[in-house]
Amino acid sequence: MIEYYKTGVDGKTALVEAPEPGCWINVVDPTSDERAFLENDLGVLPEFVRSALDEEETSRIDFDDDVNQTFVIVDYPTAKFTPGARDTLPLQYDTMPLSMVFLPDKNQFVTISLHENLVTEDMAKGRIKGIDTRYRTRFLLQLLLRISQLYLIYLRRIDRLSSNTEARLHASVRNEELIQMLNLEKSLVYFSTSLKSDEVTLNKIMHGRLIPLYEEDQDLLEDVLVEIHQAIEMCNIYSNTLSGTMDAFASVISNNLNIVMKVLSVITIVMAIPNIIFGFYGMNVPLPFEGVPFVGTWMFPVLIAAVCCILAAYIFKRLGMWH
Repeated sequence: MIEYYKTGVDGKTALVEAPEPGCWINVVDPTSDERAFLENDLGVLPEFVRSALDEEETSRIDFDDDVNQTFVIVDYPTAKFTPGARDTLPLQYDTMPLSMVFLPDKNQFVTISLHENLVTEDMAKGRIKGIDTRYRTRFLLQLLLRISQLYLIYLRRIDRLSSNTEARLHASVRNEELIQMLNLEKSLVYFSTSLKSDEVTLNKIMHGRLIPLYEEDQDLLEDVLVEIHQAIEMCNIYSNTLSGTMDAFASVISNNLNIVMKVLSVITIVMAIPNIIFGFYGMNVPLPFEGVPFVGTWMFPVLIAAVCCILAAYIFKRLGMWH
């Protein structure tokens, strides 16, 4: 899918039918024909297109002197849902690459992504104030600001999900809650890696050597830096907290298992005492006091077994092994 947006003299951004100078070209999951259009008609370098459509591509910035094109790729956060159940809670959070290409010769700005995303969707639907497709640097910074804001939003959601899951774990340790905590921990790892890569790319942009920076964009650039740094700090804090929580619950589960094994061992020992006594009296050998009344009956070994079991249970209880 390829869409063209342009900000008019009235300051409103709207769809246009064909690429024009000063427009924004939004490309989502392009077909082979659309890729050919990007390379042949718009003149985007083929290696830039290939990198933009690679899910494993990391955040970076590149410049080609021959065609005077700047390529920027950053990671944006996204939520993974159960197939066919987007109304439910996300299974996990992940990051995906979003690529931007500066075409100064055509005075155009291109964004390329493999999937539909909230970043370009918010820009296209006018949810972000003050966007102007004619100012490419400012438009890039507004995209980066929106990405950093989405990181903060998703990080707060992860924190709430973690707290809710932890509360359920206090009531009952089930596999579902443990898997949810593991997915949240993995999400924070993905976020941390992508945020650090985005920070490196943003620092390169800040130097102004690859992308021209203007004085009126300094406040916006500072806002992006503040949001990125805040997201990194929050991600580190939540990651450490969640890791500590997982370790604590692992210790609780191990301790509960030890308690169960200890109780089972005590029961096994206590229940073995009657078998020993009955086995001794069941041997075909002469026993002392066979002729004494009551001693030679079956009630005597039962009484001995009962006394020994009670005594063993009392000893184990005094030792703290019986609750």
